[in-house]
Amino acid sequence: MPPIMKRFKKLAKSRKFRIVLAIALVLVGIFYFRGRNKNGVETSTIQRGAVREELILTGSVRAQKHAKLYFPTPGKISWVGVTEGQKIYRGQGLTSLDKSVLNATYQQALNNYRSYQAAAESTLDSLKDNDSDETFAQKAQRTAAEVARDNAYDALKAAKYNLDNATILAPFAGIVASLPFPTPGVNVTPADLQVEVVDPATIYFEVGEDQSDVTNVHEGQEVVVVLDSFPGMEFKGRVSFVSYTPKAGEAGTVYEVKVIFEKGTLGEVTPRIGMTGDSKFILSQKENVLFVPSEFINSDIKGRYLKVGNKNNKTYVEVGLEGEDKVEIIEGKVGQGEVVYD
Repeated sequence: MPPIMKRFKKLAKSRKFRIVLAIALVLVGIFYFRGRNKNGVETSTIQRGAVREELILTGSVRAQKHAKLYFPTPGKISWVGVTEGQKIYRGQGLTSLDKSVLNATYQQALNNYRSYQAAAESTLDSLKDNDSDETFAQKAQRTAAEVARDNAYDALKAAKYNLDNATILAPFAGIVASLPFPTPGVNVTPADLQVEVVDPATIYFEVGEDQSDVTNVHEGQEVVVVLDSFPGMEFKGRVSFVSYTPKAGEAGTVYEVKVIFEKGTLGEVTPRIGMTGDSKFILSQKENVLFVPSEFINSDIKGRYLKVGNKNNKTYVEVGLEGEDKVEIIEGKVGQGEVVYD
């Protein structure tokens, strides 16, 4: 006997193998026979309950307070005061560049401004008695002095801005979501992301809605959000904003819609930026009505019908609200609990 057959024979004799095999056969049987009668025909029953008409759109998690922070100038990191995941408060220092060169640049700009300011004052003083009969040469001399002074002042402002922003401060309270350079001594450029901060309390779900559907959405409308990362869980929300202008970069005319999660609906769940999912916008809803699964509604030239009692018995009905998986029955010789056939 080949070795692989010997191993299988030994495995088949084990108690654990027999239990697993039995469970698998039961699950297969349940899956196959669920919703089917003895002849293999799929069935269901007419029920009473709620039917919703929904608009389902795909989107992702965003945050109102979400910032990516950069230094305005290149330099060497001299200090890092936070770690990834740390809670921070507004105005807290996060990381800083070595300010030696920046401070020297600022002092040079200050000295230049003082020099050009003094030169401009001297020039203006010498020409103060020529206001009414200023020559072109005198005007050029005065203008050159004023321009040099103003350029020096602009250079001073730029140097001060770079010096003041050599330390990155938290723009709002939240957490440090990303810290690409966690240790000092690294040379960085203005293109390098330094810190990413997020306030988890401001997360929302964003979808893009086509112009043909956006008229069905309004602020305050109820929404159910299902995130791909948390299958089987539904989170309640409401529309907080519908954009008046279309989103840039989309193939069609698409409008941004923001859905805020209702307080307490997330529980212990922590959605993260970028998580995707579906949002179900409730367009209309009826309670305590007769309904059947939508796949059991058939139609012919006479109208819509159900196969009630047996697969050959057509019972014509009038339908009302049609949801994603349920259809309301508003008229017809049918009642709650009756069996319908596919």
